[in-house]
Amino acid sequence: MKLFVSLITALSVLFSFSAFSKTILVSTKGPGSGNPFWAAVEQGAKDAAAELGVDLVILSPPQESDVMAQVNQLEDQIAKGVDGIAVAPTDPSAVAPILDEAIAAGIPVVYIDTNGINEGVTFIGTNNINGAKLAADYICGKVPKGSDVAILQGMITQTTGQHRAEGSHKGLTECGLNIVAELPANWDTAQGMSVMEDIITGNPNIKAVFASNDNMALGAWEALESAGMTDVVLVGFDANPDAAASVAAGKMSATVAQFSYNMGKYGVENALKLANGESIPDNIDTGTVLVTKENAADFM
Repeated sequence: MKLFVSLITALSVLFSFSAFSKTILVSTKGPGSGNPFWAAVEQGAKDAAAELGVDLVILSPPQESDVMAQVNQLEDQIAKGVDGIAVAPTDPSAVAPILDEAIAAGIPVVYIDTNGINEGVTFIGTNNINGAKLAADYICGKVPKGSDVAILQGMITQTTGQHRAEGSHKGLTECGLNIVAELPANWDTAQGMSVMEDIITGNPNIKAVFASNDNMALGAWEALESAGMTDVVLVGFDANPDAAASVAAGKMSATVAQFSYNMGKYGVENALKLANGESIPDNIDTGTVLVTKENAADFM
C-alpha cells in the first residue's frame, strides 16, 4: 500500500511538472551545423533549458538569406502554442507582422543577436556599433593615416549588418583612413573571397580590411594570400574557432569576440521570465572583446 501511494505521489509530481513547464522557441538565422556562432547560441539555449526545466524548440532556415523559411517556422510554432520566443530575425521587417501576432496572442518575444523593429521588444546581444568601432580603432593603430582600407559588409537588411557597417565606417574615417570600398558579402565565406578579389583588382595598394563577420574575413584572407598581400591588416568579427586559429597563426590580424553562447542562454532565460509574467530590461548587452594573437588561444 505504501509503495502504491509513493507511486501515485511520484506520478502526481511528474504530471504537475509537465503540465506547468513552458515551451520556448529559439529561432535563429542559420543552422548550428557548420557555423560555430549559431552552434554556440544553440548550446547556450540548451543549457538554460535543461537548468530551468524548459521544453525547448530550436529552428533555423537552411540558409541565413532564407527569410520565408523562418517566417513559416515562426507561424507554425505560434499556431502550436509555444509559450515564448527568442528570435534572431533574418529580416526584421519580414518577421515583424508574425511577431506582432504572437505578442497580441500573449506569446512574449525577445530578440537575440539581431535587433528587430517591433515596439517594446527586448534586445539581447552585442552592441554591434561599439564592437565594429573596436575593430576600426585596432586598424587605425596598425596602418598610417591616409591609407586605403575596405569594409566587407554583412546583410544590410539586418540591423547587425547595418550597425557593424556604421561602427566601422565611423571609426576608420575618424582616424583619417581612406575607405575605398564598402561592399556586401552577406556573411558568406565564398562571397567574402570573391568580393575581396574584386576589391584587390581595383585597389592594389589597400592596407587594411574590416570584415563584418569571420566567415567573410576567412574568405578575404584566401583572396589576399593568393594575391601575395599577406601584410594587409585583416580584422573579422565573432571570434569563431577557425578565425581565432587564423589569428593565432598570424594570418588574420584580429577579430572581435561576441559571446554568442550568452545570447542563447539569456534568450531562453528572459523569454521564460516574460512567459511567467516577470519584467526584463529593454536591452541586455552580451559584450565584446578584441581578440589578437595574445589571447586568441582562449577562443579556439
